[in-house]
Amino acid sequence: MWLIGCLVLAILFIVLTTAVLRLHPFLALLAAAFGFGLLAGMPLDGIVQAVNTGFGGTIGYIGIVILAGTIIGKFLEKSGGALRLAEGALKLTGRKNTAGAMGLTGYFVSMPVFCDSGFVILSPLNKALAHRAKVTLASGAVALSLGLYATHTMVPPTPGPVAAAGLVGADLGLVILWGALVALVALFAGWLFAVTYASRFDIPPYKDGEAPAAETTALGDAPSMLKSTLPLLVPIVLILVRSIVELPARPLGENTVTEVIGFLGQPVVALLIGLVLAMTLPKRLEKEMLSTTGWVGQAVLSAAIIIIITGAGGAFGRVLRESGVADVIGEMLTDAQLGVWLPFLVAAGIKTAQGSSTVSIITTASIVAPLLTALGLDSETGKALAVVAIGAGAMCVSHANDSYFWVVTQFSNMDVQTGYKLQTLGTLIQGLVAAGTVWALAEVLL
Repeated sequence: MWLIGCLVLAILFIVLTTAVLRLHPFLALLAAAFGFGLLAGMPLDGIVQAVNTGFGGTIGYIGIVILAGTIIGKFLEKSGGALRLAEGALKLTGRKNTAGAMGLTGYFVSMPVFCDSGFVILSPLNKALAHRAKVTLASGAVALSLGLYATHTMVPPTPGPVAAAGLVGADLGLVILWGALVALVALFAGWLFAVTYASRFDIPPYKDGEAPAAETTALGDAPSMLKSTLPLLVPIVLILVRSIVELPARPLGENTVTEVIGFLGQPVVALLIGLVLAMTLPKRLEKEMLSTTGWVGQAVLSAAIIIIITGAGGAFGRVLRESGVADVIGEMLTDAQLGVWLPFLVAAGIKTAQGSSTVSIITTASIVAPLLTALGLDSETGKALAVVAIGAGAMCVSHANDSYFWVVTQFSNMDVQTGYKLQTLGTLIQGLVAAGTVWALAEVLL
């Protein structure tokens, strides 16, 4: 109970210092990480090691991806490529349906792509759509975030659901089938939340001083639709193909081709290839664009803020993980016999405690696997639904210790308080709807 109390205090500290006292999130997260470690009785050198490992590990995973994605976004904005994409998308969805377009896009993109990477890649398009349609950035950003989250946590070949299926012995095809269906229902709930609630928040697509493409580049001077699409599409396709060839069944076998695909499909490599393609967007690539004061330099400055905040969130999450608070919550919930709700609640507790959806999924699958017979989930369908329920729990909730929370808020011009109202509340609602859908399926199928 002491660890859980310390966790509550740490979360309250972050909420109050960032939302009320306006302390920079980087400082608030680091202070919370050290404060929680001390109160939890962790060894002093263990706290420092956890902070360093969490910060460095998070940046090592997402740092170059954020930087490359930000540069791609800057080239799309400045060259008019994002404007071209926005015009094309609006013709398909209508000028006021940006939330639907972004949510559905996120649903498909995040099956193979980590939601952090997907949001970074698609954020420039979301900004351009909102600017062109003259609507708040909030609805599209939330719909995109929740659409990405729906399949990221419940549908293979995302690593978390694949690992969970292996741990509980579930058939991967059934997990994909039921996961995709539940994720679609969750997406609808996320879309409703975006258009009915998030749309009330007036967030401009571009901050003061930024020059959106609509004001700097005429549509006639913008790159073609195909050329504008390639910097976004090629990285996504490369990551998707890599996920397919590296499935446990190894559909293409083990050979040089799969090795090359595995290399090109790494998010870092794929985004760097997208960056090179983005440099073909201007009518003429000039040296000034690549300088410290040009488009690249502007993007680096924007990315630096996002990277350090994301890294601090990773440090906080790592300290929580090392303290053992996730294990305590998992054990407490395991004692209750709650049927298909148990995997959801255990995953939600662990996710809320330590921030990582993937860690929550894998840890919960390990806890729940021996309990499947007692829970009545030992059939093939039951095992698949257990994996999907775990994924639903791993959505609840995205808050200050989740790197994805900081990616979404910083790329969407949200302050921390608004992030809690939109990203955190949205993931809670979507996760609960997904869990309810799994429960309904279990009542019918089991």
